[in-house]
Amino acid sequence: MFRMFDKLNQGEVYVIAEMSANHGGRIEHALEIVRQAAAAGADCLKIQTYTADSITIDCASEAFRIEGGLWDGYHLYDLYTEAGTPYEWQERIKQECEHCGIDFLSTPFDRKAVDFLEEIGCEAYKIASFELVDLPLIAYAASKGKPMILSCGMATAEEINDAVEACRLAGNENIVLLKCCSEYPANWSDMHLANIPDMRRRFGVDVGLSDHSVGSIAAVVAVSMGACVIEKHVKLEGIDSADSEFSMAMEDFAAMVEDVRNARRIAGTVQYGPTNKERENLRFRRSLFVVKDLCAGETITEENVRSIRPSGGLKPKFLSEVLGMRAKRDLLFGMPLKMEDLEEGQR
Repeated sequence: MFRMFDKLNQGEVYVIAEMSANHGGRIEHALEIVRQAAAAGADCLKIQTYTADSITIDCASEAFRIEGGLWDGYHLYDLYTEAGTPYEWQERIKQECEHCGIDFLSTPFDRKAVDFLEEIGCEAYKIASFELVDLPLIAYAASKGKPMILSCGMATAEEINDAVEACRLAGNENIVLLKCCSEYPANWSDMHLANIPDMRRRFGVDVGLSDHSVGSIAAVVAVSMGACVIEKHVKLEGIDSADSEFSMAMEDFAAMVEDVRNARRIAGTVQYGPTNKERENLRFRRSLFVVKDLCAGETITEENVRSIRPSGGLKPKFLSEVLGMRAKRDLLFGMPLKMEDLEEGQR
């Protein structure tokens, strides 16, 4: 059973390790990524289900050529041929996830990929940012009734709304949105994590972060702003791939998992008043104390009564009220001032 919503309902952060192309073309690497991601604390391992033909066409015209960035000079078909995860591996990867006790998740890129994932028992679907505008694909995946995780890189509010409505019209309310910046790697100044609470209000669903930035700071900030899902590309040391340059080494991923879980603990819930441990320190709060001996009938002044630590006397807010009143009995230096120590009606 896919456990994401169980985690979210318990107020926990759900962490997805994205394999992407980082298997480097070998299933042994793919299975080792599963094992290391599980050991690092991931809740889920995600792959991508596509062929080059399901994403694009084998065309060498300029429209299909990438200029600038991480994949400068590639034609789309060649990039996806190199980066894809073979379909014949995917059930084996899913089995390894089950063996390691983590969820399996994939991103389908066409209806055939959805059908294939249904056959191997995939229990949730992730839609990539670039496919967020493919409403027929979203509707088809959503029609399977399984959790839908929608990545929102580049998307306008209207486009996000259209994608959410495509799920809902298909009868699927099990939706999580991921704030995302589709830059590889993403610049911090372009991430706009302030969208996270806004997206939650606008669309009425849980919101997380698909993080392409360097390091773990964005994930920690996202959790502090209410993100409940974190997705991060992970890699094995020494394995180069189309995605390795912006992916996180497993040791760093393990540290990030700990950081985001601690960030969630630190954010906590809305609570006013002292914690259980703070109660022990309430006695050191300020209150009104006698700082100079007074005889019965003597007037309370700022010279003989002050607001000091510890507690035990009247709260400091009553100082202006007691000034000018008279002591009902002798009051000694170091005594906490109580209202019963004062004559009523005397100023």
